[in-house]
Amino acid sequence: GGLAGGAAMAMALSLGEGGGSRLRRQLESGGFAAGEYVKQLSQQSDGDRDLQEHRQRIQALSEETAQSLKRNVYQNYRQFIETAREISYLESEMYQLSHILTEQKGIMEAVTQALLLQADRDDPALGARRAAADPFLPLSAKEATASEEGRQRTLTTLLEKVEGCRDLLPESPGKYLVYNGDLVEYDADHMAQIQRVHAFLMNDCLLVATALPNRRGAYRYDALYPLDGLAVVNVKDNPPMKDMFKLLMFPESRIFQAENAKIKKEWLEVLEETKRNRALSEKRRLEQEALPRPAPTPPESTNPFEEDEDEEEEEPSAEEEVVDLSLEWIQELPEDLDVCIAQRDFEGAVDLLDKLNEYLGDKPVSQPVKELRAKVDERVRQLTDVLVFELSPDRSLRGGPRATRRAVSQLIRLGQSTKACELFLKNRAAAVQTAIRQLRIEGATLLYIHKLCHVFFTSLLETAREFETDFAGNNGCYSAFVVWARSSMRMFVDAFSKQVFDSKESLSTAAECVKVAKEHCKQLSEIGLDLTFIIHALLVKDIKGALQSYKDIIIEATKHRNSEEMWRRMNLMTPEALGKLREEMRSCGVGNFDQYTGDDCWVNLSYTVVAFTKQTMAFLEEALKLYFPELHMVLLESLVEIILVAVQHVDYSLRCEQDPEKKAFIRQNASFLYETVLPVVEKRFEEGVGKPAKQLQDLRNASRLMRVNPESTTSVV
Repeated sequence: GGLAGGAAMAMALSLGEGGGSRLRRQLESGGFAAGEYVKQLSQQSDGDRDLQEHRQRIQALSEETAQSLKRNVYQNYRQFIETAREISYLESEMYQLSHILTEQKGIMEAVTQALLLQADRDDPALGARRAAADPFLPLSAKEATASEEGRQRTLTTLLEKVEGCRDLLPESPGKYLVYNGDLVEYDADHMAQIQRVHAFLMNDCLLVATALPNRRGAYRYDALYPLDGLAVVNVKDNPPMKDMFKLLMFPESRIFQAENAKIKKEWLEVLEETKRNRALSEKRRLEQEALPRPAPTPPESTNPFEEDEDEEEEEPSAEEEVVDLSLEWIQELPEDLDVCIAQRDFEGAVDLLDKLNEYLGDKPVSQPVKELRAKVDERVRQLTDVLVFELSPDRSLRGGPRATRRAVSQLIRLGQSTKACELFLKNRAAAVQTAIRQLRIEGATLLYIHKLCHVFFTSLLETAREFETDFAGNNGCYSAFVVWARSSMRMFVDAFSKQVFDSKESLSTAAECVKVAKEHCKQLSEIGLDLTFIIHALLVKDIKGALQSYKDIIIEATKHRNSEEMWRRMNLMTPEALGKLREEMRSCGVGNFDQYTGDDCWVNLSYTVVAFTKQTMAFLEEALKLYFPELHMVLLESLVEIILVAVQHVDYSLRCEQDPEKKAFIRQNASFLYETVLPVVEKRFEEGVGKPAKQLQDLRNASRLMRVNPESTTSVV
C-alpha cells in the first residue's frame, strides 16, 4: 500500500523538469495504474530489499518533481508581480490619456463658442435669428448681472455654514457658486467608504467640506482645489460600486460617489463646463491685458523751464518696450505645458520653459508678465513633482543608472541640481540595497563573497560613471557623491561582516574574503575614487576580533599539548610522512629542517614544538593577508602572546626536568625555537609589514624569555 501511494504521488507530481528515464516515462503514461504496477513489480522482484530500493527511487523522483514544481510556482509568482506592476503603470497612463482627451474636447467646445460669439458681434441680425431659434443662449447683460449677484449671495450664505474656509476663500467680485451637493468619498486603493462630504463648485475652484456629526447642515473645511489643476475622470460602474467619479489633483486623487446616476452625470457635465468657461475667460483676460494702453496726458504747465526736462523725459518713455504676450505660443503655453506633463514629454516641457525665459529675459516685468509667470511657475512645480516621482525609490529600479538620466537631466535644466543629485543617489542606494538582498546566500562563504563584491562594486562603478556624466558641470555635487559612497560602503560591509565574521568562519576563509573585497575596491581607481581607507576603517573592528579569537584558539591548543608533553622524539613511521613534514616546514620558511631529522623516520624534535611551529606560521601568513596599518599592534601583540606560551613552557621544563637525556632533548627543542623559528617569524613579519618589530627582536635575543624564581617550579603565562 505504501509503495502504491508513492507511485501514485510520483505520477501526480511528474510534471516538473527532469530527465527522460524509463521509470519517469512509465509513471507519466496516460494508462498507468498504480495497483497493476505494484503487482507486476512484486512478481518480478527477488525480495524485500529489491522492493525497498525501487520505492526509494520512486520517492526520489517524487521529491525531484516537487522541487521542480516549487521552482516553477516561484518563477510564475515573480512574473505575476511584475505584470501587476506594469498594469498599474498602464492604468496611470490611461488616466492621463483620458484627462488629455477631456481637455481637448473642452478646448474645441470653447473655441466653437468663441467663434459663435464673434459672429454675433459682427452680424447682430444673425445673432437675433439664432436667439429666436435657440432659447438656451446666454442671458442679456442685465439679466446675467442680476443672476450673478444672486449666485454670489447664495455663495456667501452657503459658505457661512462651512467652518474654516472664510480666510482660505478670499472674496472677489467675479466669484460665484455654480453647483453643490452631497457626495460620499471612497478610498482609492481598497474602495472602502471614508466619509460623507459636501462639494461646492465655484467658477474658479472646488471646495470640499466634511459634514459635522452633531450639527445638521453644518460643515468643516477639508480641501480647496483650483480648477486649473483639476481633472475629472468617469469611473466605470462595477456593482456594488457605481455612480462614482474620480478627481485628479497631482500628485493625489480622490473618488466620490453620487446619490444616483443622474446626479453623477450632472456633476461630470457641470465640472467640464465650468472648466471650459474658466479657461475661456482667462484667455480673454490675457488678450485684453496684452493690448497696448494709451499713456495718460500730463497736465499743462506754465513753467517755461520745464520744456527741456519734458523733452528729455519723453525720449525714454517713447523707447519703453511693451511686452507682447498676445503671441499664440505664449497664450497656449500653460496648456501646452499641461499636455507635455501628462504625456511625459519632459524634454518638450523644459524646452518651452527655456523658450519663454529667453523671450522674457530682457523684457520689463509688468503685471501681465507676473501673472503669466505665476501660471508657469505652477506648471514648473507640477513638472518638478513628476520628475521627483520618476526618481523615487518606489518606482521600478530596473535599467541601471542610465534609466534615471532623463529625469536627472531635466531637473538640472530646471535649476534643481541639488535635488537631482539627492534623488539620484537615493535611487541608486535603493537599487544597490535591493541587488544585495536578492543575492542567494550560498553554502560556500567565499562563493557568496565573490558574488556580493561583483554586484556591489559593479553597481558603484556604474553609478560613479553615470554621476560624472550627468553632473559634469556641477562640481559642488561631488562631495555628496563621496558621502553617498561611504554610506553605501557601510551597507556593503554590514552584509560582508554578517556572512564572514558573524558566522565564525576560519581565519583563512576570512583572509581570502577580505582579499577579494580589496581587489574589487581597487577597480574604483579607474575613475579616480579610492575607498580602500574606508573599507579598512569599517572592517578593522571585525578583523581585530577575528585575530584575537584565533589567537586564543592557538594558545588554548598549545597549552593543551604542553600539559601532555612527554619530551620524546617524533617517529613518523613512513618516509612519505617524513617527506610531507619536510615540505610543510619548507613552506613555513624553515629551510634547515633536515638537520633535525634522524635515521629512518625519526625527527629530533618534540611533537608539541613541531605543531606549535606549523600553527604559528599559518596564523602569521593569514594575518598578513588581513594586515593594514591600523592592525599593526594587534597582530604584533598576538604573536608575542602565542610565542610566550611556547618558550615559557620550554623554560619551565628545563628548570624542572632531572633526567640528563631529556634535558638535552629539551635544550635541542629550545635551540630550534630560538635559532630557527623566531628568526623566521621575525623575517616574515618584516617582509609582510615593511618594517622590523622590536618586540620580536627582544624575544629572539633574550636567553630566557621569562625569569622565574630559582626556588619556584611554576611559571605563569
